Order: sequence, then structure tokens, then C-alpha cells
Amino acid sequence: MALAARLWRFLPLRRGAAPGPRLPAGTSGSRGHCGRCRFRGFEVPPRSWLQLPTSYPVMGNPGTFKRGLLLSALSYWGFETYQVISQAAVVHAAAKVEEILEQADYLYESGETEKLYQLLTQYKESEDAELLWRLARASRDVAQLSRTSEEEKKLLVYEALEYAKRALQKNESHFAAHKWYAICLSDVGDYEGIKAKIANAYIIKEHFEKAIELNPKDATSIHLMGIWCYTFAEMPWYQRRIAEMLFATPPSSTYEKALGYFHRAEQVDPNFYSKNLLLLGKTYLKLHNKKLAAFWLMKAKDYPAHTEEDKQIQTEAAQLLTSFSEKN
Repeated sequence: MALAARLWRFLPLRRGAAPGPRLPAGTSGSRGHCGRCRFRGFEVPPRSWLQLPTSYPVMGNPGTFKRGLLLSALSYWGFETYQVISQAAVVHAAAKVEEILEQADYLYESGETEKLYQLLTQYKESEDAELLWRLARASRDVAQLSRTSEEEKKLLVYEALEYAKRALQKNESHFAAHKWYAICLSDVGDYEGIKAKIANAYIIKEHFEKAIELNPKDATSIHLMGIWCYTFAEMPWYQRRIAEMLFATPPSSTYEKALGYFHRAEQVDPNFYSKNLLLLGKTYLKLHNKKLAAFWLMKAKDYPAHTEEDKQIQTEAAQLLTSFSEKN
């Protein structure tokens, strides 16, 4: 009875009868007046030909009814099969994305920058925000390598921004999309002049703040907001003058605000990044607190060097410790 009830929906209606649910376009019975339609060798007349006289019973012609019932059953089962296949395809695609993300994260943690970039560029046309923000990060990381030429670096910087922008368009609620869009926009400023760089500063700040709002436990976003504050607290007087000429209220900040963000990042994830330790030390130096500056600079100097950047930070921390200890 349940099958008969389902099939009944696909039978032709009598004049004046209320229409039932319609099949999606492209399935048998979905188009009302389409000329003569074919289905696996059967030729089905237009619907107007199938309307039964109201004075005759529906079962007046058993042969016609059986053919109609068979066609309706085939249409229904075909549609059900299509739905099952479509759902399976979606599940398979999602599983494939997860597999790619696992590979990408493994390569990132292993410091395989170029292999990671090669993996992810195969999926540069993807519509998945998780893949796109990782591709933005990978493009930027390759740009930062010392062996990357200046011409290649510029191309990669703009490429990274495009991927980050697409990630943000696909998912505005993803903290990493906001974070990497802000980072990549900041990088582009190095090629577009002081005016663009200052104008972009407001946008960069908004996206870092949004990233922190979406994920308060991401130490990197908090650290980057600290860098933003430190940069504008440290801005040279001539750049500040230019900013005042171009904007009614140019971006500004203080070392105290920067220090607050750097400490907050350490609270969320202690020793997560050698540069955060270095900047804590440098900010305390700016605030003339040499005791706490020495404490954080020593931690930066002793931080295990896993990357090229870690080595550079170790060297800078050691030089700062030597310079202000000599003055004492």
C-alpha cells in the first residue's frame, strides 16, 4: 500500500484535480508540455493526451494503467537512485578533503614548506575554505624562504592574498581565514607604498580582532594583534606625519597595549612561538624595564630552533642581551 500511495502521485490527474508534488526538472513527468518524451524505449505522449475523461473510471483501460504504473515506478526508483549516488559523492568528496588536510598539516608541522605548497596548489581551484587558507599560508611561507627571488616573492605574496580572500568569501566565520587575510594584506603593503599600507592597517586590525573573537584560544592571532600595536607604537615620526596628512585619525597604539597582547598570547599557549618571547623582551626594553627584558630575551635565546626564523630570533636575542648588559 505504501508503494501504491507513492506511485499514485506520478499518475496523470483528471481535470480540476489538485496538483501533487512535482519531481525535479529532468525526471520523467516533470515537464507538463514538452512534446513527445522518451524513457528507455517507451514513448510517452504529452500530459494533455493522458488526461482521462471524467465520466470514465481510472481503471477503464488496464493496459494503459499498467504501462503508466511501470513508467512511474521506474521514474521514482531512478530518482531515488540518483539521490543515493549524489549523497555518496558528497561524502566521498568530504573524506578526500579531510585526507588532503591531514597530509597538509603533517607537512606543515614537519617544516616541509615547498612540498606543502606543491601539494596544495593541485587544489587551487577548490571552493573549500580550509584548503584555501592553508594554501595562502603555504604561498606566503615559500615567499619568505631565503632562496626565493624577489620577483618570485612578489608573485607569491599577491597569490597568497588572493587565496586568503577566497577563503574569507567562502567562510566568513572561520577565524583562520580572517587571520591569514590580514597577514597577506599586510605583506602586500610592502609593494604598494606608505599610503596604501596605512590605509590597510585599519582593515588588518579589524580582521585580527575578528579572528580573536571567533577563536580566543588562538595564540597566534593574539600575538599578531600585539605586533600591530607594537608597529604603530614604534612608527617613526616622519611616517606619523604622513599619516596625519593623509588621514584625519591615523592608526596609533602604545607599547603597553602591545605588551598586553603578547602576555595574553603566552597565557593561552606558553612558549608557542620564539618571536613572541623576543617581542616581550623588546617591548620591556622600550618601557625601560631591563630586568624583565632580560628574562624574556633569555627565553628567546634558549628557545629550541626548529626553523630558520627561530635561528634568526636566537641571534637577535643574544645581540640585545649583549648590548644592554655592556651598557650596564
